[in-house]
Amino acid sequence: MFNMWYLGHVDEAVDAFFVDRGLPYRDWPGLGFDAHVVHVELDFSAGVRSGDRVEVAVSTSRLGRKSFTLDFAFRRGEEVVCSGGLVYATVSTAGHGAVELPDKLVEALGELRPLRVSRS
Repeated sequence: MFNMWYLGHVDEAVDAFFVDRGLPYRDWPGLGFDAHVVHVELDFSAGVRSGDRVEVAVSTSRLGRKSFTLDFAFRRGEEVVCSGGLVYATVSTAGHGAVELPDKLVEALGELRPLRVSRS
């Protein structure tokens, strides 16, 4: 798979992550906030080839006052072929800049469970 597609699949997995937790992205503007990606890391350990079946796992790995980090891992069976993280900053939809994480978002993010595979 060409490298740019990994983040497209991560974006779809993040959408599903929040839907599964009862806070779909479409509800965020009505709650007065949005989240912007401010940093991305990807670590490749093997390529995904045509015909491979992979799963993209997403988990919360860090909560800050005005930002949070979601880890992700592409798994082909038991093998992690790519892992990384996305740092999001929460912003006001009223144009007031960065805002503290809303309680509903913190609740949806849940427990911290880092997924990244350490490089050896």
